[in-house]
Amino acid sequence: MNELRLLRPDDWHLHLRDGAQLAAVVGASAAQFARAIVMPNLGAPVVTLEQASAYRERIRAALPPGSAFEPLMTLYLTEATEPAAVRAARASGIVHAVKLYPAGATTNSAAGVRDWRRVSATLAAMQEVDLPLLVHGEVTTPGIDVFDREQVFIDQVLVPLREQFPALRVVFEHITTRQAAEYVRTAPGRIAATVTPQHLLYNRNAIFTGGLRPHWYCLPVLKREEHRVALVAAATSGNPRFFLGTDSAPHAARAKEHACGCAGCFTAPHALELYATAFAAAGALGKLEGFASWYGPDFYGLPRNREQVVLRRGPWQVPASLPFGAETIVPLAAGETLDWQFAGALR
Repeated sequence: MNELRLLRPDDWHLHLRDGAQLAAVVGASAAQFARAIVMPNLGAPVVTLEQASAYRERIRAALPPGSAFEPLMTLYLTEATEPAAVRAARASGIVHAVKLYPAGATTNSAAGVRDWRRVSATLAAMQEVDLPLLVHGEVTTPGIDVFDREQVFIDQVLVPLREQFPALRVVFEHITTRQAAEYVRTAPGRIAATVTPQHLLYNRNAIFTGGLRPHWYCLPVLKREEHRVALVAAATSGNPRFFLGTDSAPHAARAKEHACGCAGCFTAPHALELYATAFAAAGALGKLEGFASWYGPDFYGLPRNREQVVLRRGPWQVPASLPFGAETIVPLAAGETLDWQFAGALR
C-alpha cells in the first residue's frame, strides 16, 4: 500500500496555548484535522462559558485564511465549579466536555481537583445533561511512584467515581498502561480512551537513549515496553472505545531543554504520519480510519466528517525545529525519517 485515504480525522485532545504561541501552532492542527477538543489549562484556566467563548474566538481568529477547522471547547473543572455552570455550558453548544485535572498532575493544573467527591454535585449535573467528563488519569499522592500513578488512579478515583455516576460519559485521556487499556476495554458503561502517537511508538527508554532527551518527556510519562505493546493492541483492535487524541503540547525549546523542563510532546504538524507509522508497524493500516476518523465523533455524538485526506508512502525527515512565536519549538522525533507523509485533502 503506497497511498492511504481516510475520512478527515479529528483530534480529541489538543493543547493550543494562547497569543503568539497559539498563532504559531493552530495552523498545523487545522491542516490535518477538521475539529479538535481544545484543552482548557491555559495560564489562566478556562473555567466559565464566557472564557471558553472568548478563547474559541481567539483560536478562530488565529486560523489560516479559509480554514474550516472547528475548535470544540472544554471547561476546566475546579472545586468551585457550580452545577449551573455546566448546565449553561451544555446548552451553549460551544462547550463539549469538562476536564478533570488532579491538582498538580501536569502543566497548569494547580487549580485542579484535590478530591473528586468535592465536585459530586457538578458531576451529577454533567450526568444529567450528558456533558462528558475528560480525566487526566493520575493520582498525585506523594510517595506513589510516577510510573504507577495511572494504575492507582483507576482503583482510587475512576472506579468509585463511575460507580457513583454510572451514566456519565467519561474519556480516560492519553492512557499509557496495560491496566488502563484493559479497564477501558472491559468496564461497563459509557467510557472511552484517547491514545497518543508517542505512547504507541515509544517506551520509556526513548527518554534516555544517548542521554537525557527532554522532547520525549510528557505526562503521563512513557512506560515500559509491555504497556506500549498493550496500547498498540488496543488502538489497532477496531474497538470503538479507543480513538485518536494527540495530546500535542507545545513548549518552547528553551522550556523543554531546562533544568526543570516542561512536560509535553509537540506532534501536531506530523500527527497522522506518526499514527500511520505505528499502525503500519503493527500491520494494521486498515484499522487506522476507524481509530482516527470514526470512533471519536461517534462517542461525542457528532457527525463524522465527509472530506477525505491522503497519506502517501515515501521517506521524509521531521524538521529539527519550527517557529514558535519569538522562539523555536522542537517536534517529537525531530531529525528522524518517517515513511508516511500527509498529502492533504483528496481533490
